[in-house]
Amino acid sequence: MMKIFFYALREFDELPYCEELKQETGIDFDWAAAYPSMENADLAAGCDAVSFTPCAMPEKLMQKFKDLGVKYLTCRSIGYDHVDLNVAAKLGLRVSNISYTPNGVANYAIMLMLMSLRRMNHIMKRAELQDYSLKGKIGRDISDCTVGVIGTGSIGTTVVRHLSGFGCRILAYDLYPNEEAAKYAEYVDLDDLLAQSDAVTLHTNATKDNYHLINEQTLAKMKDEAVIVNTARGKLIDSKALIQALKSGKIGAAALDVVENENGLYYYNHMGDVMDQDQLAILRSFPNVIVSPHTAFYTRRDVRQMVEGIFQSVQCFQQGIENPHEVKIK
Repeated sequence: MMKIFFYALREFDELPYCEELKQETGIDFDWAAAYPSMENADLAAGCDAVSFTPCAMPEKLMQKFKDLGVKYLTCRSIGYDHVDLNVAAKLGLRVSNISYTPNGVANYAIMLMLMSLRRMNHIMKRAELQDYSLKGKIGRDISDCTVGVIGTGSIGTTVVRHLSGFGCRILAYDLYPNEEAAKYAEYVDLDDLLAQSDAVTLHTNATKDNYHLINEQTLAKMKDEAVIVNTARGKLIDSKALIQALKSGKIGAAALDVVENENGLYYYNHMGDVMDQDQLAILRSFPNVIVSPHTAFYTRRDVRQMVEGIFQSVQCFQQGIENPHEVKIK
């Protein structure tokens, strides 16, 4: 019987789905709440696959799993940039990610955009102090805005389609435009999108080529007081440059579900800890910045699909058939 070891498994939401899928697929599993490390790698001995959410995955840990007989590294996330595919290939480890319905992340991004345009973070904080005055709370209606969507894969295209119901003008940028998004958005080059958009939302994977896609130079090209939303990958934005743009007033607001250097930060309880996260602390201090802890995906439907994708991958690997979730070096 094939067996998966789940690291960082959440007993309160993922575990029941694992139990269901074990019965459905005949694939066994074991689990730990801790993230994978050299200290707990031996827990995976005898397992064919290990599964984990985004976390540090150094070469020595991958080698350790290989030595224990693990053959598959299955990421319980769409993103897989925490796994070095070249190292995995060298070790003979096959890598997979998962997919899930794009609605959850897409609608969350739109929610953050609406909150930012209407200054909801600032309004709610003042309301907690019983300040119900209007001064400093006036916002912008999304229907009067031009919204730029960077990346029109499944999530970005869903954002475009859902935004169309608000009556706003929609611009899109992608290296590979698609017909579905083009029904609702006008494809333009990146500079034009930045210059014309009142709000920009990011929906592209992190690659070497788009590292710090939003940086000092691209921020300078943006419309004054524009809003930036990021539910994709923290590496897409140069945090230092964003902080300066927020301080100067060039950028009107930011809503960040992901940030740079979030491995080891999100999904841990750091209450009472002294954190080495200076840029995050600055961003959280701004009244026009919303920081949520990488929860755009977090719906019941998406969580089940994430766990389901792991069992599907292992089934495909086991049966020697094409795995739609397998990630290969391009």
